[in-house]
Amino acid sequence: MSMTNPLARARGMGSAKEGVHHWYAQRASALLLIVLVGWLIFAIFSLSGVDYPTARAFIAQPVNAAFCSLLIVTLLYHAMLGLQVVIEDYVHHPVLEVAFYFLSRAGAFFGMALGIIHVLKLALGA
Repeated sequence: MSMTNPLARARGMGSAKEGVHHWYAQRASALLLIVLVGWLIFAIFSLSGVDYPTARAFIAQPVNAAFCSLLIVTLLYHAMLGLQVVIEDYVHHPVLEVAFYFLSRAGAFFGMALGIIHVLKLALGA
């Protein structure tokens, strides 16, 4: 049994000072997604009823290709951050936690790379 005050034992055991970056990243990606989804809605309405070459020409414009790539990257990054919180909160087995972290991050980065490759393929006409 310790005779020290509980407050004295708790001092220096506070926040790890790491969660605020994750919180800001989640909020920043959400704000960016609001803008990018606005662009996506505009693109969907402006491309409704057009043929494939017209849609491809729309994506081939540098601004639209950049917005499309940024949408893919931001969406998957935001999802990766959200999955990290779910894994931290609900997976209590250390080996499974590491495996799920790896799978979620690898899947997100693979999806980002694949999405950018396909946008570039559409934009460059390959």
